[in-house]
Amino acid sequence: MLWTIIVVLVILWLLGFTLHVGGALIHLLLVIAVVVLIFNLVSGRRG
Repeated sequence: MLWTIIVVLVILWLLGFTLHVGGALIHLLLVIAVVVLIFNLVSGRRG
């Protein structure tokens, strides 16, 4: 589920560069998704 969200956000982020769709919201969501991904990768290896 997390990977699907990240892929969708990356696609929307790339579309934002080309079509100017979403503005800063897409960039903010992408940063949040990357932080969550890093947190899951770090915490997953400990457990």
